Formats: sequence, C-alpha cells, structure tokens
Amino acid sequence: MKDKRLHFLVRAEEIVRLAIVGAALFLVFHIEGNTADRRMFGPSLFRWMTIRWGDATFNVGDYSHGWLIPLVSLYVLWRNRRAIAEAPKICDWTAAPVVAGACALHWLGARAQQPRVSLMAFILLLWAIPWLFYGRRLARILVFPCFYLVFCIPMNFFDVFSFSLRIFATKVSAAVLNGLAIPVVRTGSAIRSLYGQFSIEVADPCSGIRSLLAMAALATAYAHFALPRFWKQASLVAASIPIVVAGNVARIVSIGVVGSLMGEKAALRYYHDASGYVVFAVAALLLAGCASVLRRLPYRFSMRLLQK
Repeated sequence: MKDKRLHFLVRAEEIVRLAIVGAALFLVFHIEGNTADRRMFGPSLFRWMTIRWGDATFNVGDYSHGWLIPLVSLYVLWRNRRAIAEAPKICDWTAAPVVAGACALHWLGARAQQPRVSLMAFILLLWAIPWLFYGRRLARILVFPCFYLVFCIPMNFFDVFSFSLRIFATKVSAAVLNGLAIPVVRTGSAIRSLYGQFSIEVADPCSGIRSLLAMAALATAYAHFALPRFWKQASLVAASIPIVVAGNVARIVSIGVVGSLMGEKAALRYYHDASGYVVFAVAALLLAGCASVLRRLPYRFSMRLLQK
C-alpha cells in the first residue's frame, strides 16, 4: 500500500513539474515570442504561426496542413506511452548546453525579427528540457514527435523555387499533351491549344510548392510508421519531391484533356478547382508504391546500393 502511495506521489510530482515547466515555456513564447509586425500579429509566436497558416494574404493554402502536424506528434507520444513510462528518469546535465543554445537562438530570432528562428528554438526546447530532466533514453523517444513539428513552421522561402517548378511542369505537361495527340504550344508558363480550344496559364499556386510541403509532411509520417530503417524512411521523404512534381504534371495534363474535350470554360471554371484532388490521388498512389518497394528491399541489396 505504501509502495503504491509513494509511486502515486512520485508520478504526481512529475506531472506538476512538467505542467509548471510547460506553462512557463508556453507563456514565454506567447507573451514575448514574436517581434515581427506586432501591430498585425501581436507578441504571441503561436498567433503569428496560426495566422500565417490561415491568412490568404500570406499564401495560406501552402501551410493549412499545419493544423494536423501537432495531432500526429501527439499520436506518436500516445503510441509510445509505455516506452516513455518505462524510460529511466535520470537528470542529464549534458542537455544544459542545448537548452541554453535554444534560449540563445530564440533571443537571436527575436532581435532579428525572425519568428521562424524562434519557432525552431521552441521546438528544440520541447525536446531538450525533457532530456535535461529525464535523460537520454526519453530524448531518443521524443526525437520524432518533437522535430516533426518543424512542418508547422511557415516556410515561405521555398517560394523562390516556384518559378522553376512552374516552367518545368509546363514543359513536361506540354510534351505529354502533344504525346496524347492534343497539339499544344508552350509560351513561358502558358500552354495554348493549336486549335484554340483552351489556354492554360500555370500560375504560382499551380507550381507544386503548395503540395510539396504537405506531401513531405505526409511522407515523413508515413515513413515513420510504415518503414523500419532510417535509410528507407529518408528515401521515401526524398521521393516525395518528384512525386509531387508528377502529381502536378498529371493535374495540368488532365486540365488540358478536359479543355480539348469540353472547352476552356469547363476546364478552367469547373474542373480546375476539383483537379487538386488529382494531384493528391496520384501523389498518394505513388507514395504508397514507393513505400511498398522500399519495404520489400532486402537489407543486403540496400547496403550494396549504398556502397556503390
């Protein structure tokens, strides 16, 4: 009876300590987390992040998947709840420099008015503080659920690749349409039917950047759950880039096919918005296919490939 009571008191003390540290961490980044354009976003780093997910002024569609990322991390924690409970609770002071470095990173991000840097510091603290209090074994368990939160960060700097992706997708789509006996001419990022049936302008939202980050997040989660080895997981995440490009090409081609059969109005006014599901369907099938191939690859064969 005494052992159960002692165990309950120890667990209660751990929960209270974690709650205090978690509340303090949240308040620091909520009250003094953001220094960029406080009139619009306020001082909260979390408010800045969620507004960038949801404000059309800032390309919201590119980062609307951010709402799902914490749910995946929470599910991974719940899935590993037994390993977390059984991990030895030993204070590890080797994590102290990591905690200090994360605090310095937040200070630099605040001084430079770079909320993304502060968000990286927050994620690093989420991982390093449990390491400090409870040891390395718990830190190993928390690596994925903590650093998966990186996909929450609005990464607008990837927009610099949108023009190159637009031109590449346009070239490939025009070649595929011509191969399907739908004669088209490409001018820059525009595809025009030789018979005047349709004219498609591949704009920035159609470059594939919108789907790239969401598909990378999906591929990372799928790889973590479905593939056993790190190199296979990394390979699947890397494969998400050409997979998204292929899905985007399939979308543009499908718009061209609908335009040739039913006219430009049907293709651009009615089918265009629904064609986003084409990207997701093609990308999801290719992702599942790649995962299936990687899962069946024997270890010896994979090591030979890596050695070459």
